[in-house]
Amino acid sequence: MSHRPRHRTALGCASLLTLLAGGATACGGSDADPLSETPYDAAEQISANAPGGDEKADPDKPLEITTTGDEARITDVTATDASGRYIRGELAADGKQWHTTVPLAAGTRYTVRVSTEDEDGAPGRKILQIDTKDTGDRLNVKFGPDNGTYGVGQPVTAQLSKPVKDPKARAVVEGALKVESTPRVEGSWHWVDSKTLHFRPKEYWPTHAAIDVHSNLEGLKIAGGLYGGPAKPVKLRTGERVEAVTDAAAHTMTVTRNGEVINTIPVTTGKPGYSTRNGTKVVLGKESFVRMRGDTIGIPSGSSDSYDLPVYWATRVTWSGEYVHAAPWSVGSQGAANVSHGCTGMNTENAKWFFDTVQVGDLVKVVNSGGETMTPFDNGFGDWNMPWKEWRAGSALDKNRLSTTGEQEQRPGPENAARLRPQV
Repeated sequence: MSHRPRHRTALGCASLLTLLAGGATACGGSDADPLSETPYDAAEQISANAPGGDEKADPDKPLEITTTGDEARITDVTATDASGRYIRGELAADGKQWHTTVPLAAGTRYTVRVSTEDEDGAPGRKILQIDTKDTGDRLNVKFGPDNGTYGVGQPVTAQLSKPVKDPKARAVVEGALKVESTPRVEGSWHWVDSKTLHFRPKEYWPTHAAIDVHSNLEGLKIAGGLYGGPAKPVKLRTGERVEAVTDAAAHTMTVTRNGEVINTIPVTTGKPGYSTRNGTKVVLGKESFVRMRGDTIGIPSGSSDSYDLPVYWATRVTWSGEYVHAAPWSVGSQGAANVSHGCTGMNTENAKWFFDTVQVGDLVKVVNSGGETMTPFDNGFGDWNMPWKEWRAGSALDKNRLSTTGEQEQRPGPENAARLRPQV
């Protein structure tokens, strides 16, 4: 029922054209046009299927807004949560009913703005606030790395608190995890396993890029009774493009900054049986001193290959213990032969220079070694060794993808790196 005076306004064609052209007003002035009036309170013309009082709505049930009589029709509905996220809905052709077409978020307050029109064409409006019930089953997300500046090879990671295996549920999760960079780049998430995602661009990050990582997952329905939980956003920056390429056959490392060579260093890499891994790795951390022992990588004490050495200026590139480090005991072989147990060794002065020059996220590549290629996920960040087409196939949002990636063994990471010992 409408509690405002009814009146009808007729506009002739000529007068309407004059109005649209910004000329004189028609038929008694602009106040005669219903659309120019302040919207009336449409509270008595609409109803919602949400419970009253302090009771909260069930997020598993669609929200419905309907008219209560024949005097009015709904012309528009917008529903947003506290974060400004819109929820999609559908309005019936006759304007008598509107309903949501996607699940509501749990534990969320929605502001619903309903616009109506009475039988005379006058606009009405009502704003509703609807709270949904919370649920204890939440999927939390932890992004990595921490806020800071990194090299251009640093991937972004997302660690989930619960496994997600269903392809549709994965698409919901992935679609809500946002990585925004300035300048913009082409990039994609890749499901490493059911609880881990990595994000990388098609090419390396640009230098001096600003990367903002955040989640829109909180409250969203993922599957069954599982809803998204909170996630702390991360702000990353990139520095210069620093790359170190070690040619194991030539026994040299060439270091470039933004494509220009800044140093060429004689090195030694892994000897037969301990060949250094080929491929691109990412600097994981730097340790000014590490105690390296052969028994931590399976070499028995007392064997000819056994060692127990103090090592300085060690730059880590795998969780299993591959470093670039000072190796004063092998200076005679550096630049001439490969005699290490898998690490890249150089004299102390060069190791200190390398340690001071690179940062976490910089690129360390090995070519022409007898070792296998660095794996993408199980021993650090070998993400760049996976071709882009294959990387994109690991996204739950890839339209060309027919199935999700298979479950992989959980990779070792920083949380258990203490039990993974270095090799020399």
